[in-house]
Amino acid sequence: MPESGVVAAPLKAHFVLVHGISGGSWCWYKIRCLMENSGYKVSCIDLKSAGIDKSDADSVFTFDDYNEPLFNFMSTLPEDEQVILVGHSAGGISVTWATHKFAKKIGLAVYLAATMLKLGFCTDQDIKDDCTLASMLQRPGPILAIQSAKFTESNDVDKVPRVYIKTLQDRVVKPEQQEAMIKRWRPLDVYALDSDHCPNFSNPFLLFGLLLKAAASVGYIS
Repeated sequence: MPESGVVAAPLKAHFVLVHGISGGSWCWYKIRCLMENSGYKVSCIDLKSAGIDKSDADSVFTFDDYNEPLFNFMSTLPEDEQVILVGHSAGGISVTWATHKFAKKIGLAVYLAATMLKLGFCTDQDIKDDCTLASMLQRPGPILAIQSAKFTESNDVDKVPRVYIKTLQDRVVKPEQQEAMIKRWRPLDVYALDSDHCPNFSNPFLLFGLLLKAAASVGYIS
């Protein structure tokens, strides 16, 4: 406790949500509503060629290009503001990309059923969602750009605390694949949801609770 006897207030939580391949900011609509109705600040990013971004996926060739909207968002944050960056599925590699570039602006990185590889990622798996909203809004993803994601070793990236949320009924990123990534690059905490690959759709209330728990673990919520 400070000498004045005044207890420091918890940090203000600003959640920044990053979708997986072929998704968009719309993927987070349930979580966004829960967060905003509870008084938290939340921003949802449409990566290039995703969501309402009008770029053609076939014209996005590099991972930096794909992440340009996230880069622009992080660049405009005040120097003294830190966010809680949440990535779902292949969005995890965008979270890692951001921690390499903006470590001082990220108070916590959360990987939700996500790719968590410190130095890069390649995948041939397409994210599929059978809900009606997804069938209307999903667009092809820039596979070549994602396959080009390779990062240089950086000391700053390990300074950002990480939490992994496992999805135990996942058929896209299987639990054993998630566990292998966790063992390879140990996060601060690991939580588990008895959920499919998309708890943002199927288990939003439980996911919301875990996101708040993760934020509390690093002092953003008392």
